[in-house]
Amino acid sequence: MAFDTNFWDVFSGLFGFFVFVAYLVALFSVIADLFRDPKLAGWAKAIWLLFLIFVPFITVLVYLIARGSSFAARENARRSAYHEYIDDHGDVSAYNPNDEVARAQGLGGDPTISGAQFDEVQRDSMREG
Repeated sequence: MAFDTNFWDVFSGLFGFFVFVAYLVALFSVIADLFRDPKLAGWAKAIWLLFLIFVPFITVLVYLIARGSSFAARENARRSAYHEYIDDHGDVSAYNPNDEVARAQGLGGDPTISGAQFDEVQRDSMREG
């Protein structure tokens, strides 16, 4: 009987800890989204933040219900912008490391650079990746 009590105490403690961590992740995601949203006015951000401080659990739920779709759209836009880069010609495209490796390998047979310069390019690409 003592084992059952200990097991359920540990299980409920771990479950409570999981719920608390999940809540903190949601809370900090909402706060980050508040500050990243360029369309939301400063006063509106301040009001949301005050409610997050004084009534945090309910405010997180209300925020996710009221602004959940735009929250997801901003997060997707931020992630896609993270994976874009500007190449040598000024064009914006999705980052593809295979293109960079192929370009570096193409430099190996190019007589315009020396073997030492090619090795330096390879070391730099390994350091960045």
